[in-house]
Amino acid sequence: MCKARVTLRELLVKSTIYGYCVESIIFISFVTTGRKCCRYGCAFWCKKYFWEGQELSGSPQQNLDDLSRGERFLINHRRAIGIIVPVSIWQFFWWAMFFDRGFWQEQYFPTKYPLSVAMIIGGTIAGMTSVGGGAVAFPVLTLVLNVPPSIARDVSLMIQSSGMTAASFSIFFMRVCVEWHALILCSLGSLAGIIFGLYVVDPAMSSSMKKLSFVSIWLSFAFVLVILNRAHKRRTFSSIPNFGVWKGISLVVGGFVGGIFTAFAGTGLDICAFMVLTLLFRISEKVATPTTVVLMAFNSVIALYWRTIMIKAVTVTAWQYIAVTFPVVTIMAPVGSLLGTHFHRLVLAALVIVLNIVAYILAFIIVRPLTPLLIGSSVGILVGCFLLFIALTYIGQKMLERYEAVEVEDEDRERATTSGDTGSKNEAYVNYSYKEDNTSSSL
Repeated sequence: MCKARVTLRELLVKSTIYGYCVESIIFISFVTTGRKCCRYGCAFWCKKYFWEGQELSGSPQQNLDDLSRGERFLINHRRAIGIIVPVSIWQFFWWAMFFDRGFWQEQYFPTKYPLSVAMIIGGTIAGMTSVGGGAVAFPVLTLVLNVPPSIARDVSLMIQSSGMTAASFSIFFMRVCVEWHALILCSLGSLAGIIFGLYVVDPAMSSSMKKLSFVSIWLSFAFVLVILNRAHKRRTFSSIPNFGVWKGISLVVGGFVGGIFTAFAGTGLDICAFMVLTLLFRISEKVATPTTVVLMAFNSVIALYWRTIMIKAVTVTAWQYIAVTFPVVTIMAPVGSLLGTHFHRLVLAALVIVLNIVAYILAFIIVRPLTPLLIGSSVGILVGCFLLFIALTYIGQKMLERYEAVEVEDEDRERATTSGDTGSKNEAYVNYSYKEDNTSSSL
């Protein structure tokens, strides 16, 4: 461990808000100092934080000699194939439309290229973290380009329907581990939440309320990352342990709430699912992140279908924005999914936290008029989410303690059973030997 980081931790006050800021500052200083902070050298530091390794489902590297040459090729080059295949398919269709529809015209790239540049980062973040591409597209469109939130929401859904779908192919092809209970049950809850949000919640919110609500929800997600990263040696699982009815209901409820957020902001389901998986069920971030990527991809397609076919409210402007961002996100999202499986969780957390804070501050600078109602709503969302996260963390800790207690009881019972079987065998052997001795004496 790096001595400089430990020394700073011991000297700083462990208050809640100040401690969170200190954790981020320590990590940023640790990243920027490189070799000076770590006695193991720069190579060890880079490998630890930027090439940690994937968590795969199954063992694709076993028994390669028993496979055909084609199967061995697919396994040995799964990372490259997982990126090249979806990128090639999406790019083929986009370039065909580029020449057919004339995307070089004024209403496309000449006026809307800033979003294409922003989605270089947004597409990568969508693939490598548990926040969708809309987490970058929505604030850029609404706060920087002054696009109405309804159009920004539709563009976010389009971006995630394309980019995160490509990233999902990469995740499944590379056999990255996902939590299937969450994929199925959160999707069921999200479907109801999206429909309810589109018809009830979205029309009731003003444009400024949508902007501040989005950045507030997204900033609250930073609380989740801080809570997780302060517990450095916490125990995690690859799947939900002892899955039961109430755990399934929790996933459905989380999906429903996330679906409402997605209905007016274009993203939010991934944040809710990540929160439930990591805080309540103690799922590893290496599993929760690809799970939320696949979850957001599927539900973005559903939400976009409902807006386009059922409501018929997607505007021409939204289609023009996706025309200029599509080739970017379909490349960067699969690349991000590959990077996300190798980057250390502290790197991913620091990246998302910085973006959350910047978006929140930018919203308060740009949104006008900034009424007391908007400020109160923003603060209320932050406080409410923070208390909810603390409660989920507490419940998750109690569940973990109960699970570990049951494990200890099972181990003790198994040890006692093994000892009893061994004692019975020894006693039987002694009795048998005694009988042989008596037989020999009588003879």
